[in-house]
Amino acid sequence: MADEKVTVTVLARMKKEGKRIVALTAYDFPFARMVDESGVDMILVGDSVGMVVCGETSTLPVTMDQMIYHTKIVSRGVKRAMLVGDMPFGSYQISPAQAVDNAARFLKEAGAAAVKLEGGAAVADTIRAISAAGIPVQAHIGLTPQSIHAMGGYKVQRQEDRLLSDARCVQEAGAFSVVLEGIPAPIAEKITAELTIPTIGIGAGVKCDGQILVLHDLLGLNEGHVPKFVKKYGNLAKAAREALAGYVGEVREEKFPGPEHSFGK
Repeated sequence: MADEKVTVTVLARMKKEGKRIVALTAYDFPFARMVDESGVDMILVGDSVGMVVCGETSTLPVTMDQMIYHTKIVSRGVKRAMLVGDMPFGSYQISPAQAVDNAARFLKEAGAAAVKLEGGAAVADTIRAISAAGIPVQAHIGLTPQSIHAMGGYKVQRQEDRLLSDARCVQEAGAFSVVLEGIPAPIAEKITAELTIPTIGIGAGVKCDGQILVLHDLLGLNEGHVPKFVKKYGNLAKAAREALAGYVGEVREEKFPGPEHSFGK
């Protein structure tokens, strides 16, 4: 299975067999290649690019053109993992027809195999329309960052009945998977047990069918606020600063370039 191209059917089989799905975000070619080679099953080009790469304070300003650009360059580094493009705010809320048009761009122009969009019962018709067009859809319920103003900020979602209803609705509408974000672990466990499609958790406990993190959080590149559910597996920001300081110091002291970095006559 390690070399098998990951598809919707592979993910469904993993849930059935109880094998955990590993997912990460990526936003450019070098990291996409490393993430894919690490053995992850799914790579999401998230609209989180707006915050971790572009310096925005939320995901709301991210455009379709930005998402297509980043998904396209990520696709060049991905061989095995399933590549999912995140539909940004405003790209699917107007009508199902608009949503299908924009979802198709991810497959036609950017090389994605699926799209992700936020919302539960309210976007069921949209999920149904995109799926009917032959485009796999990953749903996203719980804490949905595109709705931070309606939610009053980044808050854990605890309404069990609503969350279970949303999960059932997106599955019935045709979603192949659902991201559970910012949901108490016991509720996420109930959702995972009830659904036949895989659940991918982020801040939703260990009993989801899989887990996803933002790459820059995992690697310690994000030096801003880090959510409670994030575990840093490295500190690349520190290593990068040390390397940069070394370069600046050696140039100032005329230690770089040395003879081994210079050309003779």
